[in-house]
Amino acid sequence: MATYDRGRGLTLTRLFDAPPEMVFDAWTDPASLDWFYNPNNLVTEPLSVDLRVGGAWRQLMVENAGKQYFTGGIYREIVPAEKLVFSWGAVGGWPDLDPDRLEDSPLVTVLFRPVGAGTEMVFRVQLADHLTEDRVTEWMNCGMVEGWNITIDRMLPDRRRKAA
Repeated sequence: MATYDRGRGLTLTRLFDAPPEMVFDAWTDPASLDWFYNPNNLVTEPLSVDLRVGGAWRQLMVENAGKQYFTGGIYREIVPAEKLVFSWGAVGGWPDLDPDRLEDSPLVTVLFRPVGAGTEMVFRVQLADHLTEDRVTEWMNCGMVEGWNITIDRMLPDRRRKAA
């Protein structure tokens, strides 16, 4: 069992002028996951969401005409409108995820907390303690931080109050 005690990874916090149920749905409802795609890039590959512990979310990410890959995750914990935990990646995608070695994949935790009529969303990517420092450095320098910031800033753009 992987541990994540060393605090390696990243945390992003956003406030949305939307209830926790709507922000949670933006992560889990196939009809609402279009925010994840880069704008102005046509995606014809359907996404899939099997919203259950052990189920997978998988969608094509198109960065530009020359760079596209599948991404997603395998759900580890689901508490509707409160918490979503998944091993980040896709089989044959980026990051490449091996369903038999989930402890090697980044662990993503998304918390949804009511704040007035809105939601504070805390997004955390954690890298397992057993990964070498070199591997952690590779992760932190691969564009992950910038990529998640850009991607999350597309979520519910008409309902975002501020980035924290």
